[in-house]
Amino acid sequence: MAHSHHDHSHEHVRRLSSLNRAFIAGILLNSVFVAAEFTAGILSNSMGLLSDAGHNLSDVASLLLALLAFRLAQVRPTSRYTYGYRRSTILVSLLNAVILLVAVGAIVVESVRKLLHPEPVGGEVVLWVAGIGVVVNFATALFFLRDKDRDLNVRGAYLHMAADALVSVGVMVSGAVMMATGWYLIDPLVGLLVAAVIVWSTWGLLRDSLRLSLDGVPAGIDYDEVFRTVASQPGVSGVHHLHVWALSTTENALTAHVAVHDLQRMPQLKEALRARLRELGIDHATLEFESDVQPCGEHADCDMEQGRCGGASQPVR
Repeated sequence: MAHSHHDHSHEHVRRLSSLNRAFIAGILLNSVFVAAEFTAGILSNSMGLLSDAGHNLSDVASLLLALLAFRLAQVRPTSRYTYGYRRSTILVSLLNAVILLVAVGAIVVESVRKLLHPEPVGGEVVLWVAGIGVVVNFATALFFLRDKDRDLNVRGAYLHMAADALVSVGVMVSGAVMMATGWYLIDPLVGLLVAAVIVWSTWGLLRDSLRLSLDGVPAGIDYDEVFRTVASQPGVSGVHHLHVWALSTTENALTAHVAVHDLQRMPQLKEALRARLRELGIDHATLEFESDVQPCGEHADCDMEQGRCGGASQPVR
């Protein structure tokens, strides 16, 4: 058992150092590309490239925010912040979703302006710069591919870069069409299509971030299954005040009052329940045990003839 924990710890350390390198590499790579794209946009008088450079700059900002949250999550708890700064990861994931949607708004505004007032664009420059953008954004997205389903911020970074790769593909196609036909309306049309795809891919990130910000049950955790798991444990007679929420984008917590037949078995029950809850994705469980035979209280379910009360048998909603 100790060997398994040892392996898990090493895997966790490898994952943290790998993600740290991924964020830093992504920030550096995209910062260089933003500078190059902005320069190319100025030289070619291309609003498309300039607006895309602005969009990429927002992605650099979001990667910096995600890296900050990633670092803060590793800060030890203090007497003032007893959970540490892990919850900052949730706030940053929400902010990243908002940044993506703001970037979409900028793309839509610019695309509509170009539809109403088409402008000649240097198709060859657009084609080459966008091609470089595809490589840079796709390579950065690959940095986060492995861990994108384990953490909302990593997922946000992956979506940012995948969306940018898609934007660059659209810009590259429009550059090729403009070179071949001189039809400049293709540029804003592709922009609107890309904006719609980004909104579709970002919606889940925004929804999950909002849920965690409101202390909702994290995606992937089935509240009813958690309740049944605790209630069905041998020795448990009832469960109430059961709450599940997220401590961070990777850690889930639970508190519950558990009524038991025999308080002497509390240590064994606690260990068994925590092991089962870990299998459901809950690493931090605070369980308050109470006897299922106690004097009637104001909020108890009482049998008036026996003068005794039992634990709740249904989840509290």
